[in-house]
Amino acid sequence: MLSDDVRADAFTLFVESTELRLRHALTAVMGPEIGREATADALAYGWEHWDRVSGLENPAGYLYRVGRNLAERMRQSSPSFAPVDQVAEAWVEPKLPSALGKLPEKQRVVVSLVHGYGWSLSEVADVLGVSKGTVQSYVDRGLKRLRRELGVGL
Repeated sequence: MLSDDVRADAFTLFVESTELRLRHALTAVMGPEIGREATADALAYGWEHWDRVSGLENPAGYLYRVGRNLAERMRQSSPSFAPVDQVAEAWVEPKLPSALGKLPEKQRVVVSLVHGYGWSLSEVADVLGVSKGTVQSYVDRGLKRLRRELGVGL
């Protein structure tokens, strides 16, 4: 058993290195509002169970799954992403939030993490607990659907 100070320091370092990525992943699945709540819930769970969670091979991936499970009760049929204000966000395709919301969950998550947040295929595979090839397949299929939905040529 760790002393309280050592335990708190270890958890603080973990949160500093993981919170943003965990929030990105959960936001991609649940939408911005529920994704933020799911992140807070997952980290609270992580703190309560830190002695066990810290010893896991992939604590971030585990807390990602905890956040998803805790948020399922709040989840809508599909996440809603705020519409884009064309004047304020001229660099964003206005139809993109709606098109992302129409993607199947796995495709939406990997496309958002890889192309929206700049994660590597390996990082996504690690958090989601799937192979790098599976992530690549979801990215390819997701981008194809987005292009079709947005009317953008391949």
